[in-house]
Amino acid sequence: MKKKENIAAWRTTSFTRNTDLEVLLSDINSTLWLSEKKLLGDQGAAQYPLILVMGPMRSGTTLLMQWLAATGLVAYPTNLLSRFYHAPIIGAKIQCLLTDPRYNFRDELGEFIQQSEFKSENGKTKGVLAPNEFWYFWRRFLSNSRRDVWSNEELRQSMDTATLKSELSGIMNVFQKPFAAKGMLFNYNIDFLNSIFDKILFVHLKRDLATNATSVLAARKRQLGSENEWYSFDIPEKEELMKLPPFEQVVNQIQAINKAVEIGLRGVDESRKLIVEYEDFCQSPEKYFKELIRKVGLVDAAYLGPDKFDIQRSD
Repeated sequence: MKKKENIAAWRTTSFTRNTDLEVLLSDINSTLWLSEKKLLGDQGAAQYPLILVMGPMRSGTTLLMQWLAATGLVAYPTNLLSRFYHAPIIGAKIQCLLTDPRYNFRDELGEFIQQSEFKSENGKTKGVLAPNEFWYFWRRFLSNSRRDVWSNEELRQSMDTATLKSELSGIMNVFQKPFAAKGMLFNYNIDFLNSIFDKILFVHLKRDLATNATSVLAARKRQLGSENEWYSFDIPEKEELMKLPPFEQVVNQIQAINKAVEIGLRGVDESRKLIVEYEDFCQSPEKYFKELIRKVGLVDAAYLGPDKFDIQRSD
């Protein structure tokens, strides 16, 4: 079994990281952090809830994020904002400068107009304002960014929650909206997250098990070149699961993640959680929109999104 730290070396060509870009972004973020720090103390408590999408990989989380983005109700990590992973408040202001119609003087920056597109490849989207997974931001707050598996107590002792909360509050202050993002890196740490955020909504997305598993196998082959390679975050059960044939691996991987989320949500108040079945969401997105706005307190919002989505059976 290949070690996780070597994953960049064995991705397929189209998924190989751009090392030149990563060096440049590291330099930019290190420089901006000096100014970002000065903003943290001015943010105050979050005015809006944080919305975290939880659940297994390949369960429809990217589609759900694209749908949330298209509603206009929430701010979210865009492909542009994600490049400011160590200075997201400044990044949010830069995004407004470049993309908000209010600041588009005589169409000088018209090429940044958002396009509504519900397409992705293994979670990657295209477009300046398309949703991004934002993992570089979340991993900043882990004492070892290469680890995926953490106990709640480890996170309580090691995570800089004050900075995390200030930056998320700052993003919401810039956009004046709730902030929605994927939170699956912390599927096993819902109790911890629930304890540190005053305003939060966990959205647990679940998909038909066989279809979800088939999709994971396809993603393994597409991104890693083989169905035998582990795909997505490590989980506590990984070592035992890797002894199984590939299809059994991913079935048990999905089941373990869903179980962890369900256990974590047992201690979460009903007002702070929402369960979404992928197939039902595709058939009736407006139903979930109404439930979402009720949960986050935006009950006067009108639904302008698609009537339904095609249910993907093999991707």
